[in-house]
Amino acid sequence: MSADNDAHIQPIDAAPLAGRSFGKTLTVFDLTLFTVSAIVLLDTLAATASIGPSAVTWWLLLAVFFALPMGLITAEMGTTYPEQGGLYAWIRNAFGAKWAARAAWGYFINNALWVPSVYVMFSGFLVRLFGLDLPLSAQVGINIALLWVTVAVNCASLELGKWVPNLGALLKMIIFLTIIVGGFAYAGVHGFANEFPREAMTPTWSDSLKYLPAIIYGMLGFELVSASGEEIKNAERDLPASILLSGVIVIGLYTLSTAAVLAVLPAGDINLVEGLVDMLQMLFGDSMAGKAAVIVFGVAALYTFFSNGVTWSIGCNRASAAAADEGQLPRFFGWKDKKHGAPIGSSIAMGAIGTGVLILYGSAASSNEDLFWGLFAFSAVIFLAPYAALALAFFRMRLIDPKRRRPFRVPGGAVGAFLLTALCVSALSGAIFLFLYVPGEGVQQMTLIGLVVAIVIGEILIALARAGKKRSA
Repeated sequence: MSADNDAHIQPIDAAPLAGRSFGKTLTVFDLTLFTVSAIVLLDTLAATASIGPSAVTWWLLLAVFFALPMGLITAEMGTTYPEQGGLYAWIRNAFGAKWAARAAWGYFINNALWVPSVYVMFSGFLVRLFGLDLPLSAQVGINIALLWVTVAVNCASLELGKWVPNLGALLKMIIFLTIIVGGFAYAGVHGFANEFPREAMTPTWSDSLKYLPAIIYGMLGFELVSASGEEIKNAERDLPASILLSGVIVIGLYTLSTAAVLAVLPAGDINLVEGLVDMLQMLFGDSMAGKAAVIVFGVAALYTFFSNGVTWSIGCNRASAAAADEGQLPRFFGWKDKKHGAPIGSSIAMGAIGTGVLILYGSAASSNEDLFWGLFAFSAVIFLAPYAALALAFFRMRLIDPKRRRPFRVPGGAVGAFLLTALCVSALSGAIFLFLYVPGEGVQQMTLIGLVVAIVIGEILIALARAGKKRSA
């Protein structure tokens, strides 16, 4: 990746969006819960538990060699360049506006595809929880309705909207802790559904490769709240603290809950969409109180699916709006609420694209699990590339802007910065490859075609936006 001729370093006090009014609403409490809400996902838990006992080891290994480096990089970039747009602004500073626009488009279009996949989980879970007999078409209708509620929340002020992910994060922690405590308690009485010998815990490249990218994918999101960089009360103090705290919570919850799920359910029987309901029913039993507990926790889980979509939309839509403000994406993406700066245009565009994709994929999928994986794999490839660009931007900014005051600095000097960059880029590149080429199945042609189409559309939109910017200059 080379820097284009409009690469530039923005002074903190002269950032391109400084003329807009953004209220300072995010505290360390908000930042931590926002990040936990973004990263801790029930669908990721189900996907990784399907690997088997070695998933626990994978979580621990990748926590050290991927999540920790990415968290450190994000802490340095977020405190050194606390600009609205986050990832977009950082890549722009390092490689120029065109590369940043590509990253912002990838960020945005992934979200427009991924949020529908989360709501596919919602409808599948709803059907399983209440024993409903809904055809896939009716479930798609529910997905579309949720999508537009998400759009509405994104169009509200962040002071109000932040409580959706905050509550979602708290409920997730309660659900995950229930799974952890209940799972091991159940296994202690009824025996473990999977054995955990050293051989089973040792990572292998055979069965793990299909699901391994989901673990890497599940560790992303530390940077998301930085898209609201100018809405953080004290980024220098609170951002590193929130990343550390949320990182410990995320890895702890994922590792222990994966082991707990495997203690109760055989790895081969874990359904990606409905597995949590099965787990809750086993933990709480068939008594009236047990059935009531399943409903209560099930409804809480349904809310967390909704909060997932809202959380990522808040960050991704702000990044694309920042790109549009600089003429790098169509002006419609930059349409904001005049009072609060909420990204109205990007949110509506997300809703329209997500609706179209749900209708298209829903007509071709045979089940909600097929629909989930189709949307997930397609969006994940697009999503991972901007993170590789983020890691490279971190290293480049160390080289071209060495005198900048860095309130938080990754230790190890240039060598440490290079090693962290190499670890992150290698892991992300491997995950992208495994989403496109699944061992035993070959090239995923639909995913590849979708990727090419998304890239081409992005290039067209960026070219049109830049041409419009030149005409109006």
